[in-house]
Amino acid sequence: MRRSRTLALAAVAATAALVVSGCSSSAKSGTGGTGSDAAGGQNAATKGIVNASDQKGGTVTYEMKGTPDSLDPGNTYYAYIWNFSRLYSRALTTFQPGPGSAGDKLVPDLATGLGQVSDNGLTWTYHIRAGLKYDDGTPITTKDVKYAVERSNFAPTVNSNGPTYFQEFLVDNSTPYQGPYTDKSPDGLQSIQTPDDTTIVFHLKQPFADFDYLVSAPQTAPVPQSKDDGAGYVKHIVSSGSYKFQSYDDGKGAVLVPNTNWDQSTDPIRKQLADKIVLKMNIDQNTIDQDLIAGNAQVDLVGGGVDPQTQAKLLLDSKLKAQTDNAFGGRLAYLALNTKVAPLDDVNCRKAVEYAIDKVSVQTAEGGPVRGAVATSVLPPDIPGYQSINPYASPSDKGDDAKAKQALAACGHPDGFTTTITARSERDTEVAAATSIQAALGKVGIKLNIQQYPQGKYFSDYAGVPNFINSNGVGMMMMQWAADWPSGYGFLQQIVDGRSIKASGNSNLSQLDDPAVNKLIDDAGSNTDQGAREKDYAAIDAQVMSDAVIVPLTDVKVFNFRPTGNTNVVSTSAYDGEYDYLNIGTK
Repeated sequence: MRRSRTLALAAVAATAALVVSGCSSSAKSGTGGTGSDAAGGQNAATKGIVNASDQKGGTVTYEMKGTPDSLDPGNTYYAYIWNFSRLYSRALTTFQPGPGSAGDKLVPDLATGLGQVSDNGLTWTYHIRAGLKYDDGTPITTKDVKYAVERSNFAPTVNSNGPTYFQEFLVDNSTPYQGPYTDKSPDGLQSIQTPDDTTIVFHLKQPFADFDYLVSAPQTAPVPQSKDDGAGYVKHIVSSGSYKFQSYDDGKGAVLVPNTNWDQSTDPIRKQLADKIVLKMNIDQNTIDQDLIAGNAQVDLVGGGVDPQTQAKLLLDSKLKAQTDNAFGGRLAYLALNTKVAPLDDVNCRKAVEYAIDKVSVQTAEGGPVRGAVATSVLPPDIPGYQSINPYASPSDKGDDAKAKQALAACGHPDGFTTTITARSERDTEVAAATSIQAALGKVGIKLNIQQYPQGKYFSDYAGVPNFINSNGVGMMMMQWAADWPSGYGFLQQIVDGRSIKASGNSNLSQLDDPAVNKLIDDAGSNTDQGAREKDYAAIDAQVMSDAVIVPLTDVKVFNFRPTGNTNVVSTSAYDGEYDYLNIGTK
């Protein structure tokens, strides 16, 4: 999952030092909430529910820096929107709100239960709950779930942002299916069957053990075909969740109010507490931080953490520190190396980059150890299958110029080369990390031109468009990534499988298409033995590092702040350490 977030910290050395020292002091407890039920203290939301409550009323305000790729559940690939979209859409399955890894538990949502799989593993069947309605009162049927999958996976020129797992796994029509906007036949994709309004059957090309996780994507949230107008659907999304859109203002925000046609009896995990949910976009990170501290906003939607000045302030104030949560989220910050642009199409030139980067400097630019540990492999430590490897080790992780120069000589560029590196303009730390990489590579003769692009278009128009990066000589791209679901497959497939490369919205930024990697991914995906799958994931990690297409930078940690007035706050591993947005209310 492109679950990358904003790390709002700037690369200010003095501040980073303050951050590090502040983090090393012991956590205190008991000051994180004002209510008698508050499970207060630093990291309290990673261990339990802070301020558990069923109290209704009030307004929950979300603020975010920049804009999302889309609020359309079928056209988004940012984790914070997958998290947020559950307020107005229900997928077949989802993750149960819970602290830390407890949030990884998969539960039925629109469906009555997890999938029923055939003996050969090729057919998965789900039944949806009876009595479900959209916000306009019309019934929800499985035909709408089928349509949602078709529009999100088979119409890349209209909805390009999301993953295309279903297209890769489902049996195609005899004449390749072109998606609902082009193919007007009544059957649509024939490998999704809806024998009645509450049953849906998926026919796969090959067994896939993680299919229950796959249908937790918002792409299975129902969409009535009669209400869909492609890219314009985001302006009038039809709700199947506990909230509906009262207004939407592109690039500015949205207001959600309770969906009066949502029935609590059909939904065991949502509470529908707030009277109103307000989303504000394009807010400066420092303003967001101050609004959270003042209680004028409840949640930083992007969930990447506060800015450096705020972080230092929080860590030095015991009362404020007790309202923070610092958690891993199965997320990697990395540098993707483009295998299609010279001279990085030569593995030895890529290995030169692997050796030359000063990872401690990058870590400092990202905010210090409180914001992440130095990474040496593609798989983060909290993803099943992780094994500790470090094939491009350097003294104290600060780079090895001698080995880098040997690799440059091996690829025919002993004096280095010049290329372009991209980063997201709203992400101060990503730009700062790119600047750090620029300095380190410059020592061995590799000169980088830093090019910034907006996060909302980063994948749809720039770094995620192979034709753009290849034709513009982009050799390196800053990236963050976390698992679509908590398995090696959910982390690796979209970023290293050659068959996942897309013309737009691409996440395999390196354009790696290694047959050995592809085969291991197939083997792992179809294997029902968990131990064997995890060995495959470790082997994929080692092979990708041998291909030298990804430079692991840091295993990311978030540092988030929760106002004392928030209720039902949990930091969930399922959404990268963000707070679970499903039931946040106010006192």
